[in-house]
Parts: sequence; C-alpha cells; structure tokens
Amino acid sequence: MNKRTLLAVATALVTTLALGAAGCSTGKHSGGSRDGDGKNPVTANIGTVVGGTPVQGGTLTVLSNQDFTHLDPARNWVMGDMDFGTRLLYRTLVTYEAKPGAKGGELVPDLAEDLGTATNGAKTWTFKLKKGLKYEDGTPITAGDIKYNVERSFSPDLPGGPDYAARYLAGAEGYQGPAQGRHLDSITTPDDHTIVFELRKPFAEFPYATVLPTFAPVPQKQDKGPQYDNRPFSSGPYKIESYARDKQLVLVRNTHWDPATDTVRKAYPDKVVVTMGLKPNQIDDRLIASQGTDASAVSWGKLRPESTPKVLTKADVRTRLLAESTNCTEMVQMHTGRAPFDDVKVRQAVQYALDREAVMTASGGPALNDVATAHMPGPLFGGKQPDTLRIPVSGDVEKAKQLLKEAGKPDGFATSITVSNGDKGVAEAVQHSLGRAGIKVTIETVDPSAFYDTIGDTENRTDLVYTGWCPDYPSGSTFLPFVFDGRYIKKKGNSGNHSLFRDQATMKRMDEIAAMTDAAQANTAWQQLDAEILAKAPTAPAVIERMPLLVGTNIAGAFGHTSFGGQIDYATVGLKNPSKSQG
Repeated sequence: MNKRTLLAVATALVTTLALGAAGCSTGKHSGGSRDGDGKNPVTANIGTVVGGTPVQGGTLTVLSNQDFTHLDPARNWVMGDMDFGTRLLYRTLVTYEAKPGAKGGELVPDLAEDLGTATNGAKTWTFKLKKGLKYEDGTPITAGDIKYNVERSFSPDLPGGPDYAARYLAGAEGYQGPAQGRHLDSITTPDDHTIVFELRKPFAEFPYATVLPTFAPVPQKQDKGPQYDNRPFSSGPYKIESYARDKQLVLVRNTHWDPATDTVRKAYPDKVVVTMGLKPNQIDDRLIASQGTDASAVSWGKLRPESTPKVLTKADVRTRLLAESTNCTEMVQMHTGRAPFDDVKVRQAVQYALDREAVMTASGGPALNDVATAHMPGPLFGGKQPDTLRIPVSGDVEKAKQLLKEAGKPDGFATSITVSNGDKGVAEAVQHSLGRAGIKVTIETVDPSAFYDTIGDTENRTDLVYTGWCPDYPSGSTFLPFVFDGRYIKKKGNSGNHSLFRDQATMKRMDEIAAMTDAAQANTAWQQLDAEILAKAPTAPAVIERMPLLVGTNIAGAFGHTSFGGQIDYATVGLKNPSKSQG
C-alpha cells in the first residue's frame, strides 16, 4: 500500500474511533437519580460547555487533594498532568482541538506549521516550526530544543514518561540520554525550524504521538535533571511564579507567548493557583457552596461518590457538573512474575471472584461508571466492549473457588493490594469480593502524587495494584502494547505493564499487528488480541469511569476533554466575572 493510501486509512480509522468515543460519552447515563417529577433522568454536562464564554482576567483556582505526579515534560504521562502541562506551561509539535465532544479528538498544529510530512513509507517524519515562537525569557524556541527533550526522556534518572520515542525511533536501543554529549542520530535538525524523525518501522499515527509532552521543547541550558520537575521552563501562555510541593502552585502570564502563533490556547485568566493537600470531601463541599473565591474554582479530582447525591438532587448545582467518560479501563493488575500469580488459574480465580458491581458502586455508582468486560475501552471496539468471558457482574464465587482448588490453593491465600488514597473504598470492595473465595487482601494506600512511582518499583511493590490505562489516542496500538508488552518493563519507573506480563505469543502477535499496513485490519487484530490476553488473566478489568468534576458558579468555558481522560480543558476555561475571583 502506498504512503498516501496508508495515511488516509489511518486517518479515517482514528476519525471513526473519535466519533465512536463521542457517541459513547454523550449517551444517557444508566441508572442514577431523577428529577422531582420522576420522569427525566438526572445527567451531568456531557459534550457541552458550562458557563458560556469567559472574559479575560481574574484568578482561576484549582482545588486539589494532591500534588502533580510530574510536570517535567519528559516524565509527564498522567492524563490530568498532561492536560495541565501541555495547555498552560508548554507546547508540543501537535495538539488536540480545544473543543468538547468528538471535535476534541481532532489534531491541529501547535509548535509545528502542520501535522508533519511523511516520506519513506511513513518511516521518516518532518516538521517545520512556526516563526516567532519564544520561551518565557524571550529567547527563541528551536527545533534543537525539541530534539533535546526527546533525548532526555531516555535518561534513567527521569523515569515514568511516555516511551513512544524508545519504541519507534531508529537506533534507540540502549540509548541512555544526552549526558556526556551523546545524541540520537535518528533525530536531525537541518536548521532551527526543522526537525526530522527517522523511525525503525512505518508509523502512520506518529503525529498523534507528538501531542505528548515528550515533544515539548526544553532548552539544554535550563535543564536541571530531576529538579526540572520543580520548574519547567515555559513555552506556553503561563510561567511558574512559585511552586511549593504538596501546597501550592502559582502560574502567571508568560508575556512572551504570542497568541498569533497559537490557535488553541485562549489564556483567559491572569493567574492560575493550584491549592493542594485538601481533603476530597472538603473540595466537594466548597464547590457545592461556591462561596467567595470558591465560585471561581474548579476541582482537580473526581467528585467523591458520597457527594454525588448532594449534586444530582440540586438542579442549580447539577448544571455545574461535568462527567465525560475517561475512556480509561480500571483494572486489578496481578504480579504475574511472582507466586501465586504466576499460575493462570489463580489469576482467573481473581477474575471470577471480583464483584465489579461493588467496585462500580464504590466508584460512584452506575450514573458515573460502566462495568468493564474487556481491556480496551468501548470506542476501540466501535462503541461497546465485548464480553468474551461472560462472568456475572457480581462475580462467580464457586467458580473462583474451583479454580483455586485446581491451582493447589483450596484454602485460598493472603496477598496485598496498593491503591491511591482516593480509591480506598474501591480497594475495600475488591478486598470483600476476593475474600468470598478465600483470598485475603491487605490494603496499602499511597498518596496520589507518589502512587505511580510506588507501583512502578517492580521489586518492592505488592502483588496486586488497582490502576487503569487510557489510550493516548484512539488506536489499539496505544493500549495493549503499553499494558502487556513485557519487553518494556523497567525495574523502577515502570509505566504501563503493572501485571509484569511477559508472554512470548502475545509479544509476537503485537509485532505482527504493528507491521500491518491496513489500519482496519490492524484494528480488528487488536480487538482479537484483547480477548486472547484476557483469557490469560494478567488483570481483572473492573470499570470504565467517567470524570465527574464540579466547577464554581463564576466559571465559564469549562468542559471535559475526551482526549485528556475527561479532565477540564485548561486551554479555554476562565471566569464570567474576573472581579469576583479576588479574595
């Protein structure tokens, strides 16, 4: 298949999947509360903008129970952090439209003039930078700065970030970053406005990878290694004024950002203040009341399940609730390299014992969640996940006990699970449901900002972890290889394969699918592989969550962005009346 046809098929596939995602997100919630007349189901704002168009000025406050996992663009690979970083602090070669619904899945140029030019059968990609791009100090952004950040993403002391570069760049095997002047020959910069990537295999979807923070610029003279996390140098509309870890981050305008070069970011507020360390229920109550400066605030984390009735039963509050689908599958991931979870029957017992209905209730109930029946989210299956295992949503305890008996564990066993603090209720649902089959689970909770570093330490983590995965863009290539390819497991900073699954047949099939030039054929193959992996039980899929986020009464331009896991798009959010944002 020639280059033009290959790219056209890939583009058509991604567009179709993005539309599928929007269709899933904008449908009616199943269950939930009802209006007073009992006729109309209560729903949140999905695929719509809350509060109208913002005006310039004022202070936007973000209320959070946690610090960021990482703001360094080489390490930033958590949906909310990526949204915040790439919309406010730094720009990437390409980005997503700042629009609700399906439009939010469309690519637009950012630092680049266009979406890139492919040659050599989609193995060579060339991007030209716009003119007039500047950092916060007024110095020009160059192609070499983007090359440098891609290279530094390989550094062992900067773990946890996207690894598309490692997977696709030619000659990247064994590369350890730009220390001692070592560089990647597969990235060239013929001049300050041109960057060329040489890939080891065709990759028609490469422009989607350049949305990720790896492809943001970092000037070498500003790089401070791991400490760069505390003060990324701005190429976006805001710069860091102050950052006290776990307490507060303050952003002010970057006066050298030129809106004429940026069609996406509106930069409405004069200042953005992230207040951290709050209790989740405290955040909910403050936003429900929406008094004083809280009227100009948004929530960083999800509405707590116990707060849902306070919101859904009040029409004036409900109009301020966003609830886009995350398109992320939450899973109980088992350490397949450690006994007893190296036995597939033990792992299957967990799948059968898991009460997904109880987990869904603990996550906020059916108004804000869907039960998961596969790994990849529904849009990657054309709209709805298949149910190949056909396990009852409340589990099958007798089948679980039978599998444990066959595995030589008739009396069950003891194990531990690690969860983020906010998921303790979910962990208790997992604990109770597995306990019915004789699997005794101890819960270990971790602060959200340290969660991924904790479970990414493969030698010291617990047998079980509860976490999820979101496709970076609508393709199976951004899901299954990152969650189940054992060749990319790291001892520390392990990012996706938290089941530590190393299955030769699975990895061989991934390579075969990656080599397919027909995108529709590849999509079908990813769907089939999903079922094959599910049968080998490295994980027990639990729920597909929505992202319920409450905003204050003075907030305008707020919507959940489908490509950022349902998080508020910080590119366009602002205030109705800036004067009300001052304390």
